[in-house]
Amino acid sequence: MRNKDHFIKRQREHHPQVGIGLFLIVLGLALLVATNDLLHLGGVKEYFTWETALIFIGVLLLLNLRFAGGLFLIALGGWFLLDRIEPDLPEIVRTLYWPSVIIVVGITLIFSSLFKRKRSTN
Repeated sequence: MRNKDHFIKRQREHHPQVGIGLFLIVLGLALLVATNDLLHLGGVKEYFTWETALIFIGVLLLLNLRFAGGLFLIALGGWFLLDRIEPDLPEIVRTLYWPSVIIVVGITLIFSSLFKRKRSTN
């Protein structure tokens, strides 16, 4: 039984080169967005802040199949970045943002536990 649990956990883990490859792909995409000023923040220096670092780490977590943590970090970084991107954000967005994030993370946790349970029974 113990070997089976170890095998299931090992199947979910990526090879280290896959993790490094995902990191480089996301970093390259971030550099493309920054150098082309796609979010209209200004120079490259304005793109690489602690807010974008949170989003970057969240995307890496999503790519490594850690959905709840990844979504939360993207939402947190996005929240703080929203004021710089769109200072005149409608009040409805401000009031619905965090409840929506909490609901989505909760749904993600439920679905991920169901998929883990389904995989472990197979």
